[in-house]
Amino acid sequence: MLVSVTGATGFVGAHTVAAIVGAGHRVRVLVRESARHPAVDARVAAALDPLGVDPSAVSIVAGDVTDPGRVAGLVRGADAVLHAASVYSFDSRDHAAVRRTNVRGTEVVLAAARAAGVGRTIHVSSVGALLPAPGRVLDQHSPVGAPRERYLASKAAAESIAREHQATGAPVVISYPSALLGPHDPRVGDQTARLRNALRGLMPIWPTGGIPIGDVRDTAALHATLLSLPTPGRGYFGPGHYVSTRDFMAHLRDITGRALPAVRLPARAMLPLGALTGLIQRVWPWHIPAEYGAIYTCACATAVSDTADTAGVHPRPVTDTFRDTVRWLHRDGLLTDRQAGAVSREKTEATPR
Repeated sequence: MLVSVTGATGFVGAHTVAAIVGAGHRVRVLVRESARHPAVDARVAAALDPLGVDPSAVSIVAGDVTDPGRVAGLVRGADAVLHAASVYSFDSRDHAAVRRTNVRGTEVVLAAARAAGVGRTIHVSSVGALLPAPGRVLDQHSPVGAPRERYLASKAAAESIAREHQATGAPVVISYPSALLGPHDPRVGDQTARLRNALRGLMPIWPTGGIPIGDVRDTAALHATLLSLPTPGRGYFGPGHYVSTRDFMAHLRDITGRALPAVRLPARAMLPLGALTGLIQRVWPWHIPAEYGAIYTCACATAVSDTADTAGVHPRPVTDTFRDTVRWLHRDGLLTDRQAGAVSREKTEATPR
């Protein structure tokens, strides 16, 4: 099977490509080419080589998900398409890129796959696309959310596009990953950066509430499984666990052996602070960890139902995900021995590749 993939150099995309190649399929990837980024083949190698992906199983198309011509070339002749390209950022400086990639990119990719007669298209959405959902758990029957936050709103808009294709008979399957952690994050994205910042002492204040957390390797396994299901349903959730902010820090204390002092304040009371930092961030050159979107998510996120369909893929223990993330960050020099604590003293050969 030839599977065309967008977002292959990102966290979800890279691990998904590894899982798809591991299942014996060939992959064609779309990689953005610009003056700000190195050559596309170098970016693909940087994302996939650490995961042991056979380079001969991957071909590259240079282009952007908002370019209909390049996307048409990506999906031409493909048996399946997996659309994972997304800008995951609560940084107010990224609002334009978030909207362009997450919404316009989804319009272009799903329309191109349908026009090319692709047999199955997997749209990688997010549990955030279904928020807020006060007082109820999330499952594949949850309505599209109406979040008051730019990133989550972009995912909700993309979700609506995917559901419109489903409603008119297109073979679109939607996946709903949780906030993901795990080893080998090519860009040290939002969730990985948050964990790292907590260990660097940059996040002494946390909002109450929590968020569903998943392991990127489990979500990648879900995506590979969805390619082979004879008659897939409409939507599947990435395996994961709801983790409160209190438990998030508790897991880090347990695996590192560090005190990691932090206070928790009511999430909704912290929203004005988040809005203020968003305004400051537009002109401040360094990233400010106190983001409105992260606070808003903690304030309105709810658990995923135990009966939500994960296509038979079960989540690994959340402590394993936290430990493997910290181990990888330390091994790649992104955490010092002191910051990684007890994890830095574990045998390096135990690190999963």
